[in-house]
Amino acid sequence: MNFSAAIRHTGNVSIVDLSGQLTSFASGVLRQTIGDLMVQGNKQIVLNVGNLLYLDSSGVGALVNCYMSVIKQGGEMKVVGLTPKVEEVLKITQLYRIFQEFQNEEEALQSFPAVKKQSAGAA
Repeated sequence: MNFSAAIRHTGNVSIVDLSGQLTSFASGVLRQTIGDLMVQGNKQIVLNVGNLLYLDSSGVGALVNCYMSVIKQGGEMKVVGLTPKVEEVLKITQLYRIFQEFQNEEEALQSFPAVKKQSAGAA
């Protein structure tokens, strides 16, 4: 299995389902996918990495690059579905301190302000 990044939308949030192996050969696909979302004005992004089987140093670099691009343009990027292997890489590289991680998509979606407004009562 190679690498794919499929996009779904829930309200104002774009969910990017990553699957396969995120290596130097595939990192351009991730950068292009996130870049296209940003150009379209989609700045609330959830990366679902539940089907990501492998991540090398180039893949880590692509994740950081995408995260920084989103943040610099006033967006937010969150992560769900960490497998033990991917979580281990994020811990080794200390990136778990940067990425907001959630147990499932629903929690990640509710963490965005626009989604909270729909379900929250008076403040």
